[in-house]
Amino acid sequence: MAQSKGRIILLNGTSSAGKSTLAKELRVRLEPQFHYYSSDQLADARFRPLDKDVRFQYREAFFEGFHRSIPAFAEVGLDLLVEHIVERQSWADDLKALLSPFNVFWVGVHAPAAEIERRERLRGNRQIGEGAYHLKTHDFCRYNLEIDTTQPLEQNVETILTAWRSRSISAPD
Repeated sequence: MAQSKGRIILLNGTSSAGKSTLAKELRVRLEPQFHYYSSDQLADARFRPLDKDVRFQYREAFFEGFHRSIPAFAEVGLDLLVEHIVERQSWADDLKALLSPFNVFWVGVHAPAAEIERRERLRGNRQIGEGAYHLKTHDFCRYNLEIDTTQPLEQNVETILTAWRSRSISAPD
């Protein structure tokens, strides 16, 4: 049964920082009512226009809609595990305002630039340097917890779960 307002765990980090791997394992260990949500799910489902130029033209609107959809889901009582790359200060400001009525636990997902590039090369489906470009995301956000994904996955999951379960309700400044 849904509660009055959903809770949100928001994983923010660069491309290839390890957010998806972390989210996959967290889903197994979190309370069962958590819903996983990311803009990549919409992209992978081919939600956006097929034409790259048109897709780029509507990119800002796409992310504005994605940001607005997070509180919409939480408002109806869904607990969310959100994976995102906050690319701009304006996005961080918008998310902070949109999510202010909710219990949000911000997790900064870090990896050194050299490790991010190594992962990009291994994956083969990433533009080399994209993750390094996104390192600025951490300048835009304040976190309840920060983790380094070069540490063992199980250790990071346990750290997040322990902090989540013992958190205070207030958002980071």
